[in-house]
Amino acid sequence: MRFTRLRFLVPVLGLLASEGCTLQGAPSFPVVGAYFPDWMVCGLIGVVVAVGLRVIFLLTGLDAILSFRLFTYVALGVIAALTVWTLVFGP
Repeated sequence: MRFTRLRFLVPVLGLLASEGCTLQGAPSFPVVGAYFPDWMVCGLIGVVVAVGLRVIFLLTGLDAILSFRLFTYVALGVIAALTVWTLVFGP
C-alpha cells in the first residue's frame, strides 16, 4: 500500500513542480535593461487609481457617505489593476 502511494506521488510531484515552466518565459518587459513583471505594473496602476479616486471622493464629498472605505478603495484598485491587465496584457 505504501509503495503504491509513493509510486503515484513521485510523478504527480514532478508534474506539479514543472507546472510553471513554459516555453515563452515569464510575462515581463524590459525597463532600463532589467525585466519588469507585468503584474507589478498593473498593481502599481491599481494603487495610483485607488489613491486618485480617494482624492476625488474627498473633494466631492462622496467619501463621507461610504460605510466601508477601506474595502471600497481596495476593490476599486483591484478593479483598475485587473482591467489594465486584461486590456493591455490579455490574450
